[in-house]
Amino acid sequence: MNVIDFRFRPNTAETISGIQNSKMFKGLCEHIDFSKMKAQTISEVVAELDRYNVVRAVITGRDCETTYGSKSNNDSVIEFVKAYPNKFIGFLGLDPHKGMKAIEELKHGVNDLGLRGAAVDPYLAQIYANDAKYYPIYSKCCELDIPIVFTTGPATLVPNAIIDHVAPRYIDIAARDFPELKIVISHGGYPWVNEAIIVAERNRNVYIDLSEYEFSPMSEAYVQAANTMISDKILFASAHPFVDFRQALETYQKLDFKPEVRQKILHDNAARLLGLQSAPSAAIAGSAYGQAPVQVSADLVGDIVREVMARMKN
Repeated sequence: MNVIDFRFRPNTAETISGIQNSKMFKGLCEHIDFSKMKAQTISEVVAELDRYNVVRAVITGRDCETTYGSKSNNDSVIEFVKAYPNKFIGFLGLDPHKGMKAIEELKHGVNDLGLRGAAVDPYLAQIYANDAKYYPIYSKCCELDIPIVFTTGPATLVPNAIIDHVAPRYIDIAARDFPELKIVISHGGYPWVNEAIIVAERNRNVYIDLSEYEFSPMSEAYVQAANTMISDKILFASAHPFVDFRQALETYQKLDFKPEVRQKILHDNAARLLGLQSAPSAAIAGSAYGQAPVQVSADLVGDIVREVMARMKN
């Protein structure tokens, strides 16, 4: 089965060092023993993704310079996408405190650099997801017709972070105010499991990834909801390198999803959200009955049209 990973970052030496030494995540890295994640070159990372049938991986950037003094990592996202444009899909990390500078960066990233989405971190911005500072970003995402990822979750050992800033109820307000905005609640809105499920269920434009919290207390509700309520709304995301993507794939084989739901979660929902569905090939109608589709070449179509036209003249 082909897989789309909606939260991935290549575990290059630069990436690992940047995470381990960041002001935001140093404590978390010690807590989860992040040192066990070994660095690879970008070509080695891509080879591993190919080996596990991960056909696309979304790399989300981060910009919390105003609140934490950390330089944006968007340049590295752009480099990864440039190096492997058919493997990586870049989402630009945005700092809402930067105002129109963030909007201009988003426009340039999408229109000129080929990035495909935006990403925000309300607990790092230290404001709620429905704060007015975010609304110009949401409006521009609607205009550009791109998704936006909200990083949620407990913000474990992140200094000065307040997890209430990322409670799904505030994302619900943003979804109401921007019904055209394609929203992904990353990390499942944990620990507000049921609240996140209902926000996704009641808003056509809201999706969830469960990265890192698939086996946490109360997480069985995610699986139940996927099988009964929101099968079209859940996306596979590994949160690599915090969680090795290979380990995450094993997790999703163990979770009690219905087979057709697992297919949606691992690939189809993300493909639809990202607009990656392939256009149907011209084929003989009988292929719907299990026969291999017969491709119709442009030359053959032209020959058929010319033959029909000739007969009409006669």
